[in-house]
Amino acid sequence: MEGQASSPVVPTFMVSAPGKVIVFGEHAAVYGKPAIAAAISLRSYLLVTTLSKAQRTARLDFRDIGLNYTWEIDGLPWDIFRQRSKKRFSGSLVNSLDPELLNAIIPHAEAVSKGLQEKQRKIHLRSVTAFLYLYLSLGSPENPGFIYTLRSTIPIGAGLGSSASLCVCLSTALLLQMRTLTRPYTDQPPEEAKLQIERINRWAFVGEMCIHGDPSGVDNAVCSGGKAVIFQRNDSGSPSVTPLTTFPKLSLLLIDTQQSRSTAEQVERVRTSRREIPRTEQILDGIGRLTASALEFITSSDFDGNGISDILEHLGGLIRRNHQLLVSLGVSHPRLERIRELVDHAGIGWSKLTGAGGGGCAIVLLRPGVKAETMEEVEWKLTTEGFRKHETVLGADGVGVLWPAVFEGVNQGKFEKAVDVRGIEKLVGVGLQGDQEGWKFWT
Repeated sequence: MEGQASSPVVPTFMVSAPGKVIVFGEHAAVYGKPAIAAAISLRSYLLVTTLSKAQRTARLDFRDIGLNYTWEIDGLPWDIFRQRSKKRFSGSLVNSLDPELLNAIIPHAEAVSKGLQEKQRKIHLRSVTAFLYLYLSLGSPENPGFIYTLRSTIPIGAGLGSSASLCVCLSTALLLQMRTLTRPYTDQPPEEAKLQIERINRWAFVGEMCIHGDPSGVDNAVCSGGKAVIFQRNDSGSPSVTPLTTFPKLSLLLIDTQQSRSTAEQVERVRTSRREIPRTEQILDGIGRLTASALEFITSSDFDGNGISDILEHLGGLIRRNHQLLVSLGVSHPRLERIRELVDHAGIGWSKLTGAGGGGCAIVLLRPGVKAETMEEVEWKLTTEGFRKHETVLGADGVGVLWPAVFEGVNQGKFEKAVDVRGIEKLVGVGLQGDQEGWKFWT
């Protein structure tokens, strides 16, 4: 069994967590219907570098959003976080924020990015608040200084779980630093791996509360465990979340319309329609039944995501029907419909909006064996018309660890300077390390 490192100094290491998309059940999930969310292979990567004993600082470098700030470790409010009544253990089931602890870190968070415009600064403040709450809850003032450098290939603010991916990375890194998490290893018992994922997920949820106030818990569950989950709100309003550990990996295009949208406005649009138009309830019921059908299909023993087959055709048909129902709800957008037209005309797969709609992103489940020239033509049209395309995988791995993360050709400087998605993935991307020991996962 691979245990924890015996050295008192934590080596430079890296953690990574996926983003997520809603595959089935948008909007209907608000009214108690089931929905399915799945991890995608666009990911966040957090490099953790240990500083010398003389450097008593914690530096946060999220360069993709222009956030770079350093705190003096001894100047942080450790006393209140270490009070017996406030202390939470790494395995604690934390389901709320402590207002007193949150208030204690606000001055330290508000020192960041004072010169930025309000919208960008709000992103910085939320990220910093999540970091400081987790850092002070899970860390220790006796620890050495660290640099936390985050790079992400997940579009921010597009409903793809970028904040949850960040929180999963932070909670994993901090738990590893405190040696309260067993790293993944070959032949790790499933129950042990499940326990580690649950610890990560619980603290990632705490981070999500710092950012969103009242998150559903779905995003952090997907970004922790990977694959997919089925979620459904119960009578209390909180969702039950069940992992779909056998969800297959499927080739996917993620297409960003570059059209901004408000999730709250789209949800309110459906709520108003449900109140005023009787047919809306029937549409929501139809989405719920379709999601249940998709779940039964995905979890059946006959399901096979490999190769062009009647099975993949059936799954694609469900995706298309789900989109049609969402169009009937009035939550699509001309840009989303243009994506559907291009995909259908070229015959490359099946598309639907993902998330709240009204803009945002569409997913395209790809048919196997599409000719390269056909894909190139579609990609050219998408680019020409101002869409942004990402090739990704649906049902991706959950949180992973690269320990240690210093190897030939990769260092802090190169990680910081990697350009765009391809540059980051080429340098440190999951599964791209060749002869190195490489990434390991709990799932």
